[in-house]
Amino acid sequence: MSELLLSPEHRYAKIIKENLNEDGSELSVLNLGPTHPATHGIFQNVLLMDGERILDAEPTIGYIHRAFEKIAENRPFYQITPLTDRMNYCSSPINNMGWWMTIEKALGIEVPKRAQYLRVIVMELARITDHLICNSILGVDTGAYTGFLYVFQFREKVYEIYEEICGARLTTNMGRMGGFERDWSETAFKKLDEFLEEFPVAWREFEKLFERNRIFIDRTVNVGAISAEKAMAYGFTGPNLRAAGVDYDVRVAHPYSSYEDFEFTVPVGTSGDTYDRFCVRNAEVWESLSIIRQALAKLPEGPYHADVPDYYLPPKEDVYNSMESLIYHFKIVMGEIPVPVGETYHAVEGGNGELGFYLITDGSRTPYRLHFRRPCFIYYQAYTELIKGALLSDAIVILSSLNVIAGELDA
Repeated sequence: MSELLLSPEHRYAKIIKENLNEDGSELSVLNLGPTHPATHGIFQNVLLMDGERILDAEPTIGYIHRAFEKIAENRPFYQITPLTDRMNYCSSPINNMGWWMTIEKALGIEVPKRAQYLRVIVMELARITDHLICNSILGVDTGAYTGFLYVFQFREKVYEIYEEICGARLTTNMGRMGGFERDWSETAFKKLDEFLEEFPVAWREFEKLFERNRIFIDRTVNVGAISAEKAMAYGFTGPNLRAAGVDYDVRVAHPYSSYEDFEFTVPVGTSGDTYDRFCVRNAEVWESLSIIRQALAKLPEGPYHADVPDYYLPPKEDVYNSMESLIYHFKIVMGEIPVPVGETYHAVEGGNGELGFYLITDGSRTPYRLHFRRPCFIYYQAYTELIKGALLSDAIVILSSLNVIAGELDA
C-alpha cells in the first residue's frame, strides 16, 4: 500500500520502528485533540514526538462538519444569515453584515448612510470581542488566568448591546437586506457609551499584565514565527498577516460600508511570531474604539434601511393592516422574489482576516453556488509547518495566537 494512503498513525509507526535510538528510547505518537478546550476546538493533530520536541505533524479536520455552504444553496437568501453566525461565532455580526453586503452588491441596493455607520459600529464591537477572546485565552494558555477573568466581563457588556439591537447575543442573525430590522434604541446607545467609557481602562491594564511580562515574553517571542513571504504564499490575511509586516486590510484596500469616512491606522508587526500577533490584536482594539467614536460623532440621521420592498420585510403592523405589505411579506417569506443571474464576490475584514462570500445566482429563489472564504481554514494549513521543531507546550500557544476557530474550518 502506498504510504500516502496510510493514516498518519500507521506512517509514524513505521518511522518509529526504523528510528529506535541506541539507548533504547524511541519516538512516540501523540494525538493533540480533538478534545476541547486544549486545542481550541474539535480538530485533531497527530504529532510525531521525540520527547517534548515535535518532529512532524498532520492535521485532520471534519469533526464539526455542518455543510453550511450546501445548506445555504437550498435556502432563500434571507434565511442564510443564521448559517454565517456559526462560522466565526466570536464575532458573528461581521459575518452577518458581510453576507447582507454580498446580496446588496448582487442586487445593486444602495444602503442609507445611517445604516452603513451603524453597521461599522457593530462590526467594530465584534472585532473587539474577537480580539479580546483571542488575547485573553492566549494568556490562559501561557498560565495567566487573571487577565482572562478581568476582561471577559466586557464581552458580556457588548453582548448586552447586541441584545438591545436584535434580541440575540452569541449567534445574532443581525440585520436585514438593506439595513437593520429596527433602529437602535436609546438604551443601546446608552450601553454603548458606558462600554466606551469603562472598557479602555480595563484594556490598558490588561496590556500591562502581559506586554512586558517576563514569562509571557519567553513563551511567545520567536515562537511560531512566519515570514511575510511565507504568510502571503499560504494566503494569510488579517492580524496574522499584519503581524508578519504586511499592512493589508480589506477596510482600507477595498472600503465598504463607508469605512473610507473614518481615520484609523493599520497596526503591523515585524517578526510574525506569537508575540507580534498578540500585540497587533491589542493595537487593533484601540483602532476599533476610535472608529466607533468617530461613527457615533458623525452618525447621520435618516432611514435605517433601504427602500427595497421586494426584499425588505415590512413592519408587522403594516402586514396586519395593508394588503400591499401583506403581499410583500408573503412573497419574501415564501422566497418567491429571485435574485437576478450573476456572479458576485464581496469581502469584509473579519476578526481573523478577509472573510469573503462568492455567490453565483441563476435567477432562482436560492443561491446556485455559494462559497465562504474562511480565514481560519487558511491559517490552519500553515499550522503544521509552524509547530515542527517546537515543544509540545509551544503548539498550544501557537494555535491560540493564530485564533483558529473550528466553525470556520468545515464548510
